[in-house]
Amino acid sequence: MRLRWLRAPGILKRLFPDFVWRYNADEKRVYLTFDDGPIPESTPWTLDLLKKKRVKATFFCVGDNVRKYPELFRSIIEDGHAVGNHTHNHLKAWHNNTPKYVENVIMASEYIDSKLFRPPYGLIKSSQLKCLSADYKVIMWDVLSGDYRQDISPERCYRDVMKKVRPGSILLFHNHIKSERNMRYTLTRLIDELKEQGYDFGICH
Repeated sequence: MRLRWLRAPGILKRLFPDFVWRYNADEKRVYLTFDDGPIPESTPWTLDLLKKKRVKATFFCVGDNVRKYPELFRSIIEDGHAVGNHTHNHLKAWHNNTPKYVENVIMASEYIDSKLFRPPYGLIKSSQLKCLSADYKVIMWDVLSGDYRQDISPERCYRDVMKKVRPGSILLFHNHIKSERNMRYTLTRLIDELKEQGYDFGICH
């Protein structure tokens, strides 16, 4: 199950105050993030667009994808983007015990040198978090694009995201085949519109 909230409910932010959900609300800056890559079907296009628009972003990478496509991962780094750990095999926290889950994160860390972590599906058990919190800062999101949804149009995806963007927002998109249609349409228009509104773009830290 994927979370479908456009914006994470306040109760989650109160339950997990140590997670990063949003950055400084006094700065007109947003933070683009991309989960699940790198993959050849999506990541090169994303990098090309970001370079063209002169925008930096943060890529939460799956370790096994980095293993398979090291040249794409190097391109992310060389272009000046930030990276984070998204487990080695995109594990669902609820379907795996704590030792297996933590081991999978450690496996990914052999390919991804980062202290940023985002749990797949935005879910993690307290026992898993306890084991990882000393070594990782958990980065969640303020606005979930829903680009993976097949039941909405690209225009709807774009409008939904624009309704929720605010200063300090962490925006979640995907480098995933089934997200391509909505992601490409939304991202291109979103960057242009936010720049017109006076926003700049930061990387997660």
